[in-house]
Amino acid sequence: MCRVLEVSTSGYYAWCKRVPSARAQSDAVLGQQIVELHDRSRKIYGAPKLHADLKDLGVHVGRKRVARLMNLHGIVGVSRRKGCRTTRRDRDARPAPDLVERNFTATAADQLWVADITYVPTWAGFLFVAVVLDAWSRRIVGWSMATHLRTELVLDALNMALWRRKPNAVIHHSDHVLYYLSRGCEGKTEIGCSAAV
Repeated sequence: MCRVLEVSTSGYYAWCKRVPSARAQSDAVLGQQIVELHDRSRKIYGAPKLHADLKDLGVHVGRKRVARLMNLHGIVGVSRRKGCRTTRRDRDARPAPDLVERNFTATAADQLWVADITYVPTWAGFLFVAVVLDAWSRRIVGWSMATHLRTELVLDALNMALWRRKPNAVIHHSDHVLYYLSRGCEGKTEIGCSAAV
């Protein structure tokens, strides 16, 4: 085995007899404390709370070290919140050109609208919210809520903004995400990164 691994036989036996380093011994003691604290929390606590418990006990240790030892012992904290992805890109879709180029300033109302989607966790599930914000006044001019992430969610928010403000010409800027890459506004524009409405 030593020949295959290209290790000297004497080096292998010296490694077998070597006493663990002070850091390894300290990790073993700390790891046992972490396991006990995690069991005491009914296996709920993650690294931040276990780190705080250790601090309360007078053990001075970094949070990254606690996380590393948790990972070593196969300990995982419980998260109440399930994650939800709202950014889904469509690789085949052709987005509108970026007319804004990261300059989100406007000199008057209804020149530039920016749009985004977020979600709110509720007891009944996720509630998705699409908003259209006027970059000049920082005011929400259109919004829509739904329990789904379909294109009509963002179109309802845009249609509300158009109905409320009735702009002559406005740039509508959004992410390159699936829900904004749809035909809208009676076929006049393709909503994408930036589009003139």
